[in-house]
Amino acid sequence: MKGVILAGGSGTRLYPVTLVLNKHLLPIYNKPMIYYPLSVLMLAGIREVLVISNPQDVGHFEALLGRGEKLGMSISYQVQSAPRGLADGLLLAREFVGQDPLCLILGDNIFFGHDLPRLLLQARQEVETEGGACLFGYYVRDPERFGVVEFDAHGRVVSLEEKPRQPRSHFAVVGLYFYDQQAIEIASRVRPSDRGELEITSVNQEYLKQGRLRVKLLGRGFAWFDAGTHDSFLEAGDFVATIERRTGLLIGCVEEIAFRQGWISARDLESLAEPLAKTDYGRYLLDLARREGRTGGPRS
Repeated sequence: MKGVILAGGSGTRLYPVTLVLNKHLLPIYNKPMIYYPLSVLMLAGIREVLVISNPQDVGHFEALLGRGEKLGMSISYQVQSAPRGLADGLLLAREFVGQDPLCLILGDNIFFGHDLPRLLLQARQEVETEGGACLFGYYVRDPERFGVVEFDAHGRVVSLEEKPRQPRSHFAVVGLYFYDQQAIEIASRVRPSDRGELEITSVNQEYLKQGRLRVKLLGRGFAWFDAGTHDSFLEAGDFVATIERRTGLLIGCVEEIAFRQGWISARDLESLAEPLAKTDYGRYLLDLARREGRTGGPRS
């Protein structure tokens, strides 16, 4: 399975902060925003990732992440010349994805939860073995503000509604989607909506029509942030800071995840940490590399 991060757009909801800087490069507490969706793909065991962004920003992402070799990954980049909707990201990823299934994630969505890796791997396995698509639903108090998913006792989606006046459930659809290899062909048949964009909802509706759309629920014990507004951006940073201070563990730390996955060695991790040694982030990685290196952590 391959991963696709949508990191384009103009970030108008965060103006004036994003007038000259892509929002996905802004810091959520102590890391660039894009680290968080990248870490989700990594927790799902995905090592081949495509980052889609604006012409003026792709170079900045490549300067930050390189080609992924330092993380034991392969990271590619694709320009989106104009914002044409989320489903356009699937079309832009056609060559990268080929005939493989994929996981599509929005670059400003942040997830946290103890069971998150298990749910991600479960969704990946189901799509790879059974086909179809899998969405994630998050419980909200005000579902009329979101796209809402209704489902049966077996996790099969019954309906999808966009900002309904009378929601059929309290679960909002978040910006994380697992698709089989048919997703790009489905996206190619989508026509622009009234606002002139290729909507990802149209892709999901086609899977629903085929009876091949499932949902995983992010209930109690999970946190989800769409960090695209000033308030949610601040809330996400405060949340990450609180959890990290309380536990002493980092959220969305791509170097640690690569190490835990066995994609890089303790020696590799130490090399990544040394230039950051004057920061708490770097000292955390150095301590991890040296501690795990002594106790037989991942070596290759």
